Amino acid sequence: MLKRWIPLAIAGSVVGMAAPEPAPEPAQVGLIRINGAIGPATANYVARAIDAAAEQHDQCLIIELDTPGGLLESTKDIVQAFYASKVPVVVYVSPSGASAGSAGVFITLAADIAAMAPNTIIGAAHPVAFGIGGWGDSTNKVMKQKMENYTSSFIESIADKRHRNVEWAKSAVLQSVATTAQKALKANVIDLIADDVPDLLKKLDGRTAGGRTLQTASAKIVDIPMSAGERVYQLIWRPEGMFVLLLVAVYGIIGELSSPGAILPGVVGAIAVILFLFMSATLPVNVAGLALVGLAIALFVIDVFAPTHGVLTAGGVVSFFLGALMLFNRAAPGFALSLAWIIPATVITAAFFIFMVGKGIRAQFKPVRAGTETMIGKRVIALSRTDSRGGEVFIEGERWNAVSETPIEPGQPGEVTSLNGLTLNVKPTT
Repeated sequence: MLKRWIPLAIAGSVVGMAAPEPAPEPAQVGLIRINGAIGPATANYVARAIDAAAEQHDQCLIIELDTPGGLLESTKDIVQAFYASKVPVVVYVSPSGASAGSAGVFITLAADIAAMAPNTIIGAAHPVAFGIGGWGDSTNKVMKQKMENYTSSFIESIADKRHRNVEWAKSAVLQSVATTAQKALKANVIDLIADDVPDLLKKLDGRTAGGRTLQTASAKIVDIPMSAGERVYQLIWRPEGMFVLLLVAVYGIIGELSSPGAILPGVVGAIAVILFLFMSATLPVNVAGLALVGLAIALFVIDVFAPTHGVLTAGGVVSFFLGALMLFNRAAPGFALSLAWIIPATVITAAFFIFMVGKGIRAQFKPVRAGTETMIGKRVIALSRTDSRGGEVFIEGERWNAVSETPIEPGQPGEVTSLNGLTLNVKPTT
C-alpha cells in the first residue's frame, strides 16, 4: 500500500513547487490635504492620518499643504507626530500659488521629505503670527524676547534634525524671511520641486526616508479624509465658532434673567460659557475685547430702565462692535474674526436687547393684568340697590355681590375700589 502512494506524493510536491506565487499587493501612499489655518483639529487629523497610513503599510504619507499659519501648540503637536511616525511623512506645498507661512514653515521643515510645487512660497514664521502677539510697550518686551528665542531654537532643532539650512530657518523666525520654491531648493530648505502629485511620486521613488527606500513610481494614492467629528471640531474651534458660543452664552443667560423659570436658556447659556472658556485656553482671546462686550451688555440692560432716550443703547452698540473687533486680534493668521461676522452680530445683538429683552424685563414691573386684581378701577352697573348691607352689580358680563358705603340705586354706574373675597367694594360715579 505504501509503495502505491509514493508516486502520488512526489507528483503533488512537484506541482506545488511549480505553482506560481501570489502577486504582491501594489504599493500605495496615503494622502491628506490641509488648506487653511493650523489648529487643534488639524493636529488631530494629522496624527490620525499617520496612524492610518502605518496600519495600511503605506510607502509614505503625503500632506498637501497650503496655510497662512496657525497656533504654536498645534504646530508642536504636529511636529512631534512627525518625529514619532512609523511611516515617512512628505509635506508637499501645493498647488501653484500656495504658501507655507508661519506654522507651515515648521511643519514643512519637520517632514522626512519637504517638497513644493512651482510658484509657491515658504517663510515668514515670526512668533507674533502664532497668536503670541499683543505685547505692550515695556512689561511684555521680555515675554516677546523669550518667545522669539524659543521659536528660533525650536525651528533650529527641526532644521538640524532634518539636515536642512539652519541659518535660513532661524532667519524665517527672527527676520520673517520668505522665499520661493526654486530658491528654497537651492538653499537646502526643501528636498525637491514637483509639478503635481503624480510627478511627486515619480521623484520620490528610490529615495530613502524613515529608514526605508520608497517605491512610489506606480503606487496607488489612497485619500484619508477628515472624519465627521474632525470636521465639526475644525468648524467650532475657530474664532467664528467661539464668537457664536459667546453670543449664545449672552442670549441664554440674559434670556433666563428676563424670564425667570424658563430654565432652558440658562442651561444653554451656562454650557456655552464653559465651552468658550475651555476653547480660549488654546485660541488667544483679548481680555479688553471681552470686557467691552460685557460693558455693551450692561449698557443694553441699564437702558431698559434708565430714561436715556437710547443714548446707552448707542454706546452699547459701539462697545460691542469694538469689543468684537478686538476679541481675536492676537490670534494667528487665519484665525481673525472678519467684519462679515462682526457687523451682523452687532445688529442682531442690539435688536435682541432692544426689542426682546427690554420688553421681557419691563413686563416684570408692569401691574398685574390677570386674575381678580385686574377688576380694581373697572366700571360697574348696579343691578339692585347696593349699600353697606349688600347688593348686586354687573361687570364684564358677570353678576357680582357688592357693597358700597354710599348707596347706589339700580341702573346707576359705580367703580370697583377693592375686593373682599368674592364681594366687590364699589363707590358711585357720575
